[in-house]
Amino acid sequence: MTPLESLNYAGTNGRLPVHIELPHELEQMRAALRKFTDRELEPLAKIVDATGELPAATLPLLAEQGYLSMRLPEGVGGAGMGLFPYCLMLEEFSRSHRIFALIAGAGGGLTPIAIAKHGTDEQRRKYLPGLMAGTLRTAFALTEPEAGSDNSAMKTRAEKTRGGWLINGRKHYITSADAADFLMVMAITDPEKRTRGGVSAFLVDRGTLGFQITRVDTTMGSAVVKLSELTFENCFVPDGSVVGNVGQGFDLAKESLNDGRMGISCSCIGMADRLIEMSIAHSKSRVTFGKPLAERQAIQWMLADSAVELATARALTYETLRQIDEGKDIGTGASMCKLYCSEMVGRVADRAVQIHGGMGIVKSYSVERFYRDVRHYRIGEGASEIQRMLIARDLIKNGL
Repeated sequence: MTPLESLNYAGTNGRLPVHIELPHELEQMRAALRKFTDRELEPLAKIVDATGELPAATLPLLAEQGYLSMRLPEGVGGAGMGLFPYCLMLEEFSRSHRIFALIAGAGGGLTPIAIAKHGTDEQRRKYLPGLMAGTLRTAFALTEPEAGSDNSAMKTRAEKTRGGWLINGRKHYITSADAADFLMVMAITDPEKRTRGGVSAFLVDRGTLGFQITRVDTTMGSAVVKLSELTFENCFVPDGSVVGNVGQGFDLAKESLNDGRMGISCSCIGMADRLIEMSIAHSKSRVTFGKPLAERQAIQWMLADSAVELATARALTYETLRQIDEGKDIGTGASMCKLYCSEMVGRVADRAVQIHGGMGIVKSYSVERFYRDVRHYRIGEGASEIQRMLIARDLIKNGL
């Protein structure tokens, strides 16, 4: 039985009245993830909100449960799971705090997958055990001041020298680079070919001579999620730091595009699910003019609109994940999911703040933090405008 052989809508305890049923094994997995998130991660989320820092227990806790190695191949010690279970994990973790999805993604995202699939035996031995055990963290460095959505404008260069490469350039807005033990850095190795075979991927350890984190930015979202500027000045890395073949770097990045967009989509679904849950609870307990908010038509309509959009997002995203795990060509399906889900959760968050009233804009309540955190998703992993451009180009070329 595949995850979505049919759409089956039914009520369940503790969930919205409308949901999409999954196969038994995935439903069991979701239940275990929900229990783990509520019992183990939610207390940590409260510490994160109070301190702006990630508790030291977080990574060992996730590693102990195998959540940092779900997507890595069994041959390197991972669970070898498909994209659907992995995204389901991100969805559930995001119900608590965005940082947990980011941390889990570091163990099953672009960099570890690239090392597992294309790295040397030495690279696998050096980095993968630590990532799976939660003793190492990583980040992916692509974006530059003049190369955001337009990666062809990249300026960071890596020039061949005896025994290795010299990297010069600057990256910025690199998520979690401030806490990373090593990074996968994209650099131009052939200025003529550029993104058509002229970009290579390099593993750069923290503390490497010539590599500095020159600025750390705190965003409008949770203070624990930081973006960094990286500066490379004659930063020497050995030949053994290249992931895959020289010139293959951009292809490695493109391999992960669908994974990243689907991960974001499910993270948005998880956050929307939690926001609606909080809004329902608040509307039942908050009394105005002698009646609960839940009896006010204006509130009912906001809840209804949010539930419909969430159900639509789930149907689109789960069906796309099913096709990916079956090896089917989804075209721009991942872009459609990322576009719809990231904009959907923004609308749901806005309604949630409105429903909560004054409580919705007070920092001690998580709905306010969710409202700030969800705004990132319309920009990260390809802005909404980029997704629309990709979808439109495909429509014009291939039709529906």
